Amino acid sequence: MLDRVYLRNNFDEVMDIAETRGYDRQEAAGYLNLEEERRRLIQETEKKKHERNEASEAIGEKKRNGENADEEIEKTRRLGDDIDQIDQKLNEIKKELFDIEAGIPNMPHQDVPVGADEEDNEEVRRWGESPAFDFEPRAHYDLGEELGILDFERGGKVAGSRFLYYIGLGARLERALFNFMLDLHVDEHGYTEMMTPVLVNDDAMFGTGQFPKFKEDVFQIREKPLSLIPTSEVPITNYRSGEILEEDDLPQYYTALSPCFRSEAGSAGRDTRGLIRLHQFNKVEMVKYSHPDHSYDELEKMTDNGEEILRLLDLPYRTIVLCTGDMGFGAAKTYDIEVWIPAQDTYREISSCSNTEAFQARRAQIRYRKADGKLDYLHTLNGSGLAVGRTVAAVIENYQQADGSIKIPEVLVPYMGGITEITKENALG
Repeated sequence: MLDRVYLRNNFDEVMDIAETRGYDRQEAAGYLNLEEERRRLIQETEKKKHERNEASEAIGEKKRNGENADEEIEKTRRLGDDIDQIDQKLNEIKKELFDIEAGIPNMPHQDVPVGADEEDNEEVRRWGESPAFDFEPRAHYDLGEELGILDFERGGKVAGSRFLYYIGLGARLERALFNFMLDLHVDEHGYTEMMTPVLVNDDAMFGTGQFPKFKEDVFQIREKPLSLIPTSEVPITNYRSGEILEEDDLPQYYTALSPCFRSEAGSAGRDTRGLIRLHQFNKVEMVKYSHPDHSYDELEKMTDNGEEILRLLDLPYRTIVLCTGDMGFGAAKTYDIEVWIPAQDTYREISSCSNTEAFQARRAQIRYRKADGKLDYLHTLNGSGLAVGRTVAAVIENYQQADGSIKIPEVLVPYMGGITEITKENALG
């Protein structure tokens, strides 16, 4: 959420910028009037509380002097009723203001390009050369099904569309990849590993910005205030919700592997086959708590942490900075890392690294104590390090061979128990 004083003092500018993020300013109609009324009611109730205190003192004084205090008693009663009515109205207005504030997206960093959609994103860099095949490259789902290591049909039979089974060396490849990612983040990049809950409450979903605006994107537990996590960003960021950290304790880095669950609302007809867009998938997440002065340096480092995985796997990629209209709701700046997918002859997102500045910290009430003792909101960052299923897809397609077998990237061979390729003969063990 944005700071209320900042929003009030810069309302028109905030609305202009929010519109570049796809926000309809009509959702905030009446905000300034409500805020003015809130402040007027606070002044009014404070005035009446002062009058009630004076009347209460007069009651005490008259009683001590043996005088009749009925008039003052009646006055305190009336003032108390007035104060209760004002407080009730004030609470209603506060809720209206909160609902409006909770739906306004974060303000983009000044470096973020202004644009409507993905067509206006800007490429920052690219690495590696796409493989030169002397045969027509095939899609990962065809290769995986032919080898017997990906079973989408039975996944659909048991759970529905966009679910699958990993079998044999397919499961081993997924496990090899996420263990490799975790080891790199922990041993080389300085992250602390976590295992998190996969169910979180509504407060946690609000803290990271999924609720209330994007409830349709998650799987919720019926008759329970719990949701399956769309990403472990939610439980990791909320790990410190309501807490105060010391300035010397910043930055803090956390990483976790978790299953992620997404309804994929609005994606009908997109990536209906394969590992690109599933209802359930594994992802290694990176989360940082940062001092505000250093959060953009931390964003650059986090993005490089994700890119390094692809460099070590020798997978071609490009990194783009998202424009205002394509960024996530809570982000102030986002880099997407896109890996080369040969069968589609294009790059596809495999990681999204964002600095939310104080947006999530304000919602989740995560603060730090400065050297002078004052409290302020820290900055939170999050990024995929990486989406594991999409990395499996990229490995299968970029390392495919003419006979349908899959070479194993050199860095993964130790994690695969020395296996250097997946063939029909060894795929199922």
